[in-house]
Amino acid sequence: MINAGIIGGAGFTGGELIRILLGHPQVKLCFVQSRSQQGKNIHELHPDLLGETKLTFCAEIDKGVDIVFLCTEHGKSARILEESGLPDTVKIIDLSQDFRLGGKGKYHFIYGLPEVNRDKIKKAGYIANPGCFATAIQLALLPLATHNLLRSEVHVSALTGSTGAGVLADITTHFSWRSSNVSVYKPFRHQHLAEINKTLRELQTDWNQPIRFLPFRGNFTRGIFAALYMQTEKDLAEFLKIYSRYYAAHPFVVLSETNPALKQVINTNKCILYLEKQEDQLLIISIIDNLIKGAAGQAVQNMNLMFGLDETCGLRFKAQAF
Repeated sequence: MINAGIIGGAGFTGGELIRILLGHPQVKLCFVQSRSQQGKNIHELHPDLLGETKLTFCAEIDKGVDIVFLCTEHGKSARILEESGLPDTVKIIDLSQDFRLGGKGKYHFIYGLPEVNRDKIKKAGYIANPGCFATAIQLALLPLATHNLLRSEVHVSALTGSTGAGVLADITTHFSWRSSNVSVYKPFRHQHLAEINKTLRELQTDWNQPIRFLPFRGNFTRGIFAALYMQTEKDLAEFLKIYSRYYAAHPFVVLSETNPALKQVINTNKCILYLEKQEDQLLIISIIDNLIKGAAGQAVQNMNLMFGLDETCGLRFKAQAF
């Protein structure tokens, strides 16, 4: 049994992580730390967990656990690790962006995208969980970079739900603003581009073209729907073979023969990919649940690999299709 703890469990990602770990057959959730919510029942912040656990938010950290998940705000992970006094034997999975581009000080973090770093993750003590947009976009492009097939700039339009902005976001997450509404934010400069480019250029060292990324805020709560296109002369059948072979050993990436819909991945750890070719343009659609495959589920997938468990353990969820 893996003894696990969570630091910073009051947000959307923390709530989903608590839910997944409570149902994991090989995990005992020992503590959920949140100084601002100390003493409150978990279900007071996460009402969907009413009746699922008697845990309360605590202020102190149990240093005797096997793994700790950091679900804190961006920019705080290094300080929290230094102040926590956790022994080196405790494995860490950080869900913030702090270590995605590399380690800081004594900490050597492996980038936790299993579909490219599975073998490294199995041996790692510290994992930097990828961003949600970064996960959807990289899974759409990994097979191309692996086969040196990125030869032009890539255009991406991706729509995300309001939970992607976190609990403490501004008016743009409010129902009255999101309902019947859509908007662009951080055009061409989203922070996830750095980790996307790092991974792809490690796989295809000669690629120097930009990713033209337009992120959209959608009028729904969860999920990411990304549409990517690039110029190529190769046939669609060749691309389908490449993608099928690449993802044959990766259980959470599914190739669809028909144009998918976002509800097919909500509440799952899946990424669904769909490829189509029109003239010289290759279209790739990539959809994920931003809170699961884009955050908490992927973190548990990484934990499974780190402890030698089946990658899918505790993560076989049915989509909320209706």
